[in-house]
Amino acid sequence: MATPAQLDRLRIVLVSARNPLNIGAAARAMSNFGFHHLRVVNPYEKAFREARSAVGASSVMENAEQFASVADAVEDCTLVVGTTAVRHRQLHHPLRRLEDGASLIRKRIRAASCVALLFGSEKFGLSNKDLSHCHWLMRIPTSDENISMNLGQAVAVCLYEIIRDAKTGRLPEKLPRAAAGDVERFTTKLLDVLHATGFLELRRVADAEERIRRLVRRLNLPARDAVIWLGIMQQTLWKIRTGDGARLVGHD
Repeated sequence: MATPAQLDRLRIVLVSARNPLNIGAAARAMSNFGFHHLRVVNPYEKAFREARSAVGASSVMENAEQFASVADAVEDCTLVVGTTAVRHRQLHHPLRRLEDGASLIRKRIRAASCVALLFGSEKFGLSNKDLSHCHWLMRIPTSDENISMNLGQAVAVCLYEIIRDAKTGRLPEKLPRAAAGDVERFTTKLLDVLHATGFLELRRVADAEERIRRLVRRLNLPARDAVIWLGIMQQTLWKIRTGDGARLVGHD
């Protein structure tokens, strides 16, 4: 998981943003995902710090830095990434999909490098001059019918993708898998239940048991889950055979 120090190396740079409410929304998204460095370049509205859309992000807005040029805003960064909707413009930079770009940004901030992520104005996006400061570009794969996103939403989507890998738990992938013997014991008990309830008799297929066995293997059960499922099948079968499970098989 990314540490606060690593997240602190990302600078969100809004270039010529026209609506202070969008700046506030971007700050709120930053606060949601644990990022703190907001930089604005020539905002259209000077009083952007008062934006009411920055709910819960007052510290981000108060500490936002204002610059007269993109060059000044990214001076301390070793990687500068621009965002673009592409449209019909001719690009002179490598263009990466959101998930690929986010992965590269994560690697840089983990390697103790400062990264700037640039967003252009709501109306025009980043100019060619702005893009000239970038190493490569990134785009959100929006629908062709409406490719332009609201500035605050675009910031939120990009930051979520950057943080997503760090926030996604890996525990299920690391759980020890059930041994073949445990899986077979569960399968056998499951087949007993299916016979007892008449399920297999209602669906007469020559290789029914083999199909059930393959189905169970596809579940790729963790060891602890196999034990629980075996207990469930044993209890279900006991209820059926003692008569207490009449309701389980559809009888009154």
